[in-house]
Amino acid sequence: MQHHPVFPRSLILLAVLTSLGLGACGGSSSNDDSTSAVVSDSYVIPAAPAGLGYAETAAVQDETTVLPFVDYAYTNQRGDARYATLATNAGVRLLAGVLDLWTPSTLIVDAGVTAAANGSFPAVVASTWSGIPGDATDGKKVNATVLDANIQYVVTATTARTAEQATAAYLDDRRGKGYSVTDGMGPLTTAWRTAAQQTTSITSVPADATTVLYSDSGNNIGVGSSTNTTFGAAVDLISSIGNNASTEPAKRFYKYARPWRWSSSVVVVPELVPAKSTTPATDGGTPSGHTAEATRDAIAMAYLVPERFQEMIARGAELGENRILAGMHSPIDVITGRIQGLAAAAANLTAASSTTRKTAVDQAHTALMAASSTSDLQAFNAYAHSGTTATDRFADYATNKTNYLRRLTYGFAQIADKTKSAVVPKEAEVLLETRLPYLDATQRRVVLKTTALASGYPVMDDAEGWGRLNLFAAADGYGAFNGDVSVTMDASLGGFNASDTWRNDISGSGKLSKLGTGTLRLAGSNSYSGGTQLAAGTLAADSVNAFGTGDVYVSGGTLLSNAAGTLAITGNFTQLSSSTLQVALRSNSQGTLAISGSAILAGGALHVSFPGSYKPVVGDVITVVSAARRYGSFTSITVDGFKATPTYTATGVQLRITG
Repeated sequence: MQHHPVFPRSLILLAVLTSLGLGACGGSSSNDDSTSAVVSDSYVIPAAPAGLGYAETAAVQDETTVLPFVDYAYTNQRGDARYATLATNAGVRLLAGVLDLWTPSTLIVDAGVTAAANGSFPAVVASTWSGIPGDATDGKKVNATVLDANIQYVVTATTARTAEQATAAYLDDRRGKGYSVTDGMGPLTTAWRTAAQQTTSITSVPADATTVLYSDSGNNIGVGSSTNTTFGAAVDLISSIGNNASTEPAKRFYKYARPWRWSSSVVVVPELVPAKSTTPATDGGTPSGHTAEATRDAIAMAYLVPERFQEMIARGAELGENRILAGMHSPIDVITGRIQGLAAAAANLTAASSTTRKTAVDQAHTALMAASSTSDLQAFNAYAHSGTTATDRFADYATNKTNYLRRLTYGFAQIADKTKSAVVPKEAEVLLETRLPYLDATQRRVVLKTTALASGYPVMDDAEGWGRLNLFAAADGYGAFNGDVSVTMDASLGGFNASDTWRNDISGSGKLSKLGTGTLRLAGSNSYSGGTQLAAGTLAADSVNAFGTGDVYVSGGTLLSNAAGTLAITGNFTQLSSSTLQVALRSNSQGTLAISGSAILAGGALHVSFPGSYKPVVGDVITVVSAARRYGSFTSITVDGFKATPTYTATGVQLRITG
């Protein structure tokens, strides 16, 4: 990379005969005490990074050959001859990857199902599948290695299961799934359940594990708008998420048995033994209905309260794993349940009007903000994350991320092409509508594309792309800038429009442009190379590699260096007169700028703050900016709580604390 600036003659030449240094004292500035090691400081102001000149897109697959689930969800029915095959049933078609592992005895939705002929669609005759693995009516293993590992995973998990895991698995089996997942709301759980008027009768594990079938007589997701005027619209939206979302058609098509039928070494939670079905021919395991429902409900709640987005989808995924720990389902069952839950959630959110969705979101926030005594979205977000690991099982971000990623694949190796580009299903972007409200629909689709899992995992390479979506990562913003990205945030709208953090490690060759009054924080170990331009608002570097490997150009707004270390800028750094560089120092080096190229300081403000315990003492000399070559100076310098004298050298800017 070229570190010293070579700029076109057409750019404005700024000749500074004497480098201007500025002293500072707790908010005031003076030129009297400055020093300079450079007498002649001629330079030109460069142009902003050019980037790639185009934005990335994420087109929908050819809808004539890949039928979108959101358009055909209504076909996810059983007992209707029109929707009895892979080609005609969207819920079955969604999980076609199962056929790479397992061939059911018939390729019809016919396990315990009959249906009269309908036009050109022949009658459905109930299959002879007994539901017992290995008998003459069973299907065939296509990939025995994966399927054997699938069942062995359950054997290992259930034989090593702790008492705490057994209790959690029992509760998630017997309670309403909507009630169960609301504890993902953390500090908001009680307020949510009260506002929704949710109830459950499952509060403990029954004492008699051999005879009691303990089922929930509560109301699961709560009370809708007919009698709940303050929260019913939110409950109604969650209720609608289950439309056309049954897992039964797929279960009765794929006819893959539950793990405890495959192996007697699977240890079902003893208290759940009475709940084991005695009709195996109608009790397939793939996909897991509990997982699909929990996924749908958790996504709906995350949509309504995006302040707890990642925690809620983590809770939904946890319920899926609890189906394995219960001994009731295998990883393949749970993965396919998650895929169908994602697709159904997107289909039903899309089916609801934008007005319906907004009314539900607004109502949820009005009720929950009143219950938490918060008056603005920033305070509400803080309250939503005010728990500790002792009071909120999902308080630790790193743990949530690790568990969610593990639960996406359950340790399966990639068995197919690992290099296929990600595709994004039609309307999937609605899932991020409230979490990333400052991005448009196309941008949210690109976020889903750039955070998707790699290809090749069992059953997850569906043609539409549902199986590879990683909503946890998507909530952390872009995974790559494969085109230029322009972000406009309006702080007056509050919430994530006012402030958000992208935690992903962003790669790619595109450029980031930040506009608008809001604050965007970059916290990943980024490597994107197209450059960074700040035009308005605040762009915060919360990591040492926040700005990737390109040039950084500050034409307006405030650039905040907030890294727990020296902020690395591997290209050139340019600051214009209408902007501010704020350096948050946590030591005499943490937060300072190390610029591999040139620092072009064409005016603008420098603001130094001390947000932590570190405070300099009189006589300390702090190198705020170091560069291969320094040109120009700041117009003003403010050092919170101290007097300081700047020194401009050929390679940087230092501050000497004088009082």
